Amino acid sequence: MPKTHVPQQQPMMQAPNLWTAREAYLLAGITLMAGLALGYLIRGSSAPVATVSAPNTFTNSAPASSAPTPAPSAESIKVFADPLLQALKIDPNNYETLVKLGNLYYDYKVFPEAITHYEKAVKINAKDVNVLTDLGTSYWYAGFPEKAVVRYEQALAIQPTYGQTLFNLGVVRLDGLKDPRGAVAAWEKLLSSNPQYPDRQKVQEMLAKARQAG
Repeated sequence: MPKTHVPQQQPMMQAPNLWTAREAYLLAGITLMAGLALGYLIRGSSAPVATVSAPNTFTNSAPASSAPTPAPSAESIKVFADPLLQALKIDPNNYETLVKLGNLYYDYKVFPEAITHYEKAVKINAKDVNVLTDLGTSYWYAGFPEKAVVRYEQALAIQPTYGQTLFNLGVVRLDGLKDPRGAVAAWEKLLSSNPQYPDRQKVQEMLAKARQAG
C-alpha cells in the first residue's frame, strides 16, 4: 500500500532491557512476517519519517521479492531507536516521537514494536489517516487481518477516498479474510474516487481476479 506515513509508538525503556530479553522475539518475527502477506501493501505516508538505511519493501508499487530479506541486527536497529527511546523517557506522550519510532520499526519490519508505538500514538491523535493506515498494515504483516481492517476502516471514516488505505483494505479483505466482494468494493471505490491513481492498471488486474473469485 502507498505510504502517507504510518504507525509508531511505545514508552521509553532502557536499551539493555529492550534488546536482551525481547531481542529473540522481535527479530524472529521478522522472517515470519515476510511470508504472511499474499499481496503487497503500501504505506499510508509517502516516505519514512526516519532517514535510515533499513530495507523497506513496502514503499513502492512493486510486489515484494520472493527472496527473504536479510534480517537487520538488533544492534543496527538500536542505533536509530535509542535516541527516540531516550526522548520518550523524558516525554512518554510525545506524539511525533511515538510515530517516528513506529515508522522506524515498520521500515525494519519489526511489526510488533511498530504496533506498540503506533497504538500509543493513536490514543493521543486518532485522526491521522497515515498512522492509522500504517498501523493497519503492521497488524496485517503481524498476522492479524481483522485488526488491520478495523484500522483501515477508521482511517476511511476520516478520509473515505484515501487511495493507499482503499488499496490495502482490498488486499487484506481478499487475501486475509477471503472476502472477494469486500475487496471488489474497496478497489472499485479506489478507482472511481482516484481517477489518476498511479497503480490504476495493477488495481484493475487485481479487481478482475477478485470479481472472478467472488
